[in-house]
Amino acid sequence: MYITLDLESEEPIYTQLKHQIIEGIAKKELSPGEALPSVRSLASDLGINLHTVNKAYQQLKQEGFILIHRQKGVVINPDGVPQADEDYWSELSSKLRPMIAESTCRGIAKEEFQKLCDQIFTEFQQKE
Repeated sequence: MYITLDLESEEPIYTQLKHQIIEGIAKKELSPGEALPSVRSLASDLGINLHTVNKAYQQLKQEGFILIHRQKGVVINPDGVPQADEDYWSELSSKLRPMIAESTCRGIAKEEFQKLCDQIFTEFQQKE
């Protein structure tokens, strides 16, 4: 998996890294049980602070995407990502709400928004 970071973006680097790893899992570029580079190794490869990588890894661990073992290192959760529960649905709704509100203010029709969502879903499901 190839990771590209936009150091000029307003989105924090750890968030960009976290999102790209999640995309890698969604696109099946990263498989359950597959090892990820160590914090130090990935930080060095990307030219970023190791605390930035550590923050991304810790969030991915909390959300169930990865496991961190003292001896085995960092691996994609071998059991797969936990399925959406009530809390996840609530979080998803709260994240989508402002995006839909802004899209509405900018004149994007419901059908256009749904078409964009469909295109993105298709992108992630093509590898299956």
